[in-house]
Amino acid sequence: MEENSKVSPTGGDLSGARTPEQNSIPTTKVERSAKFVKTGIKIGGNYIKHYSKKLFNPNLDRSELNEDNAADIYQSLSELKGSALKVAQMLSMDKNLLPQAYVDKFTQSQYNAPPLSGPLIVQTFKKYFGKNPDQIYDKFNIRSTNAASIGQVHQAELNGKKLAVKIQYPGVGDSISSDLKLIKPFAFRMLGMSERELDVYMKEVEERLLEETDYELEVRRSVEFSEACANLDNVVFPTYYPELSSKRIITMDWLEGKHLKEFLATNPSQELRNRIGQALWDFYNFQQHEMRAVHADPHPGNFMITPGGKLGVIDFGCIKVMPDDFYYPFFSLTSTNLLDNKEETIKAFRQLDMIHHDDSPAQVEFYYTQYKEMIGLFALPYITDTFDFSQAAFFDQLYSFGERISKMPEFKQARGVKHFIYVNRTNFGLYNILHELKAEVKTDTYKPHVVLEY
Repeated sequence: MEENSKVSPTGGDLSGARTPEQNSIPTTKVERSAKFVKTGIKIGGNYIKHYSKKLFNPNLDRSELNEDNAADIYQSLSELKGSALKVAQMLSMDKNLLPQAYVDKFTQSQYNAPPLSGPLIVQTFKKYFGKNPDQIYDKFNIRSTNAASIGQVHQAELNGKKLAVKIQYPGVGDSISSDLKLIKPFAFRMLGMSERELDVYMKEVEERLLEETDYELEVRRSVEFSEACANLDNVVFPTYYPELSSKRIITMDWLEGKHLKEFLATNPSQELRNRIGQALWDFYNFQQHEMRAVHADPHPGNFMITPGGKLGVIDFGCIKVMPDDFYYPFFSLTSTNLLDNKEETIKAFRQLDMIHHDDSPAQVEFYYTQYKEMIGLFALPYITDTFDFSQAAFFDQLYSFGERISKMPEFKQARGVKHFIYVNRTNFGLYNILHELKAEVKTDTYKPHVVLEY
């Protein structure tokens, strides 16, 4: 791999200082619970320190408290890894949900979680293949090139071919449900959601994480999606090797390239930014509108830009399937003049559980007005043939709207079907990457399929 392009197939930076390796990982429910309890005690101490200082300085804001809490929670989650760290990664992508201190700290989980040491990796191979990695591959680098929330990546060679081997952390797949129960009090405090809304959120996250930790399922989906998307311009995928993969290990081709941050540091031309942006837009919208299932983990670590200026897609662990009773009302609202028809819009909102059947007329009017504004903003890229994602005003509007409704008591109760959680995450994640690229893209390449009456 070239010295100026030291990037793993999950987009991790290999050229900077290494994160210290982790020699053990709590795997039992008791061990992991104890870690959460210890973290909770630390956070309690942070609050005591904050309010003690506030006695002497009534104007003290929560910046230091947020930084201390974020650091303590991230340290704990990065040692536990798994679903709890994955939730932190997801939350870091939503600029409206968390204070900036949490966003800054949790973003590290996209690229730079502490890797597991060599002996733990060898144990995983012995468990699933009955062999050491050097008995399977001609060469295997025991030092990981990238470590994230669910697993880490190692470079290998076999028959002259450079490979990427993704290895899941021990215990991660078996501790999802118990971990999410343990993280719920932290999430409740950080997010300010109602308990019912948080239950819906956690249940949907649990379903996706159970799929994401099944690496045999990921290999099947990776092959299916890469074949389905093979004809998209400027999008490339690694080849996957089921015979060298298992429930907790995936072997695939090593893709050369740079992750987004490194790519942007090279000051690419606007033409190249637009080309990569177009590839991203087409990749996502082809899946949404032609496959009705979508790669639902759009953080920059899952993509790289190849030396030939193409978009490399390297992770299909998280897939969100969109049923018809969600797809049609949602994308019809974003892609037609249906929002101009109040009666049909309210019917669609009811189908999406954004307006409840027992809402009063005043509540119907309130939620109709707010949701119409929200979808109108979201839909702006869809209602023109091209859209310039570099414009800050569009994102300022999105963020200010999100901030405004997050403070409204009317939105403390759960609204909307569960499918919004990952579909919103997917599309706003896509918008944010396109904004970082400052790309202008043709948005009419894969149009939604729509209906105009409900």
